[in-house]
Amino acid sequence: MTYSIIGRCPRTGRLGLGITTFSLAVGGRCEGLAANVGVCKTQAFPNRTNDPLGIKLMAQGYVPSRVMEMFAANDTEHDFRQVAIMDREGRIAAHTGPGTRGWSGHKIDEDCVAFGNGLVGPQVLDGLIAGFKVKPEDALEYRLMRALEGGRDAGGQGDANSHRPERSAAIKVVDRLDYPDVDVRVDVHPTAVEELRRVLEEFKLYEEFYRERGRNPSKAIPQDVFVANLKKQRA
Repeated sequence: MTYSIIGRCPRTGRLGLGITTFSLAVGGRCEGLAANVGVCKTQAFPNRTNDPLGIKLMAQGYVPSRVMEMFAANDTEHDFRQVAIMDREGRIAAHTGPGTRGWSGHKIDEDCVAFGNGLVGPQVLDGLIAGFKVKPEDALEYRLMRALEGGRDAGGQGDANSHRPERSAAIKVVDRLDYPDVDVRVDVHPTAVEELRRVLEEFKLYEEFYRERGRNPSKAIPQDVFVANLKKQRA
C-alpha cells in the first residue's frame, strides 16, 4: 500500500521522487535517482534491483519505454510489480501489474507520473498530480510535498471500509551532483506525511548553511551558533 510521484522541473532540470506507504523506512529503498539521467521506482512487490538497473540503462541511452520492455522480458514476476520511470527529458513509462493488491494504477501528466497500490481509488492519483501542479514555480521538493499531501487528502491508502495510515515517507531530489540535493525521510510515524512536512521545513532552514560549510569551511560558523541564531529569529 503505497502512493508515489516522480516529478521534473523543466526550468532547472531537477528530478525527484515523493513516496509514502504503510511499510516502514521507505526512504532507504529509493535508490533509483541520478542527476542528468532520470528516476526509476519499483513498488508493490518490488524487485529492488530494477531501480539502479533502470538508471544504468538510461545512462547508456535507453529511453524509459525501452527500459520497461527490458524489465518485462527479464522478470518472471513482472505482473506483481508497479514501476514508473522518467528520464531527464521528461519521457515517462509506467506499469501496474495485475498482481498488485487493492485499487492500483498510474497516471501520466506533464513532467510527472503518479502511481500507487492499495489505494481508496483513482482520486488519490488525481490528488497527487493536482498537488504537484498547484505552484509550478516552487522548488521541486515543495511540489513533491504538496503532491503527497494531495494524495493523502484524497483518501490515501485503504478501501471503502478502512484506512491504512501512512507510516513512512520520503522525498528525494537530484540536481547536478552524484548525491541527492534533498533527501528527507520519516522512517516510522503514525502520520508520516505530516511529519515529513515538518522535517522538510526544518531541513530547508539549514540547507544553505550546510552547503556553505562545504564551500568555505574556514569561514563557517559553528553549528550551535547557527542553531542559536535560528532560535532568536523564531522568538
